[in-house]
Amino acid sequence: MSEVRDTWAAGATYEAFMGRWSRRIAPRLVSWLRIRAGAHWLDVGCGTGALTEAICGEADPSTVVGCDPAGPFVEHARQRSCDARASFVVAGAGALPARDGGYDCVASLLALNFFPDAEAALREMHTLVVPDGTVSACVWDYAGRMDFLRSFWDEAVALDPAARDLDEGRRFPLCRPEALVGVFEAARLSDVRCEPIEIPTPFASFDDYWRPLLGGTGPAPSYIASLDDERRDALAGRLEDRLPRGPDGSIVMTARAWAVRGTVS
Repeated sequence: MSEVRDTWAAGATYEAFMGRWSRRIAPRLVSWLRIRAGAHWLDVGCGTGALTEAICGEADPSTVVGCDPAGPFVEHARQRSCDARASFVVAGAGALPARDGGYDCVASLLALNFFPDAEAALREMHTLVVPDGTVSACVWDYAGRMDFLRSFWDEAVALDPAARDLDEGRRFPLCRPEALVGVFEAARLSDVRCEPIEIPTPFASFDDYWRPLLGGTGPAPSYIASLDDERRDALAGRLEDRLPRGPDGSIVMTARAWAVRGTVS
């Protein structure tokens, strides 16, 4: 499985796969953070713009800069946004965009575990924030209640034990409360808090669940793209048999994320 690499090539396909759930959880994160109106924000790993959109809609900011190293995602976010307070730039950890006077809040939605060095990224975020400002992140609970991905990887590993190393629950030990608090404290942030946020993830049908997984963008779709037709069909069959169905054929599961925040002393 060492030849399988995460692919982040298309904003529209990522939006169908994970962006729709990012847009559900982003307002919950913004509400939990309780940042004052008129603040200046940096959205690190902005993806297709879910958090930037939620900040503009929920937090009454002065400005929001969204940055991501994936150019197609930034372009998708830029085209989708119609708020003059929001701007987007291609940039990642190690070269985050600074602001004269600093940011009041630097936040990252569902991206921290993909950074090559999360602690170094948090230290960099720390340097960009004003005193008493906030650094925050939110990551999926891949090993626990991220049900639709947990089901996917359980069935993938049952068919192909080599897929175990690609399972995000195994790949990302950071995505647990103790690890998140530890890495925030190691980055010299104070008053660190970590709490769960849960959302429903409704799918109208099995096709609504399976089709976005064929887009080749993100860890699970990248794995599927590596399979031949026979193995892909076998995996789809196992999932179709496993997933809970309502009387109308809909599939409703739960997705939990861990939200964590710290203060710049």
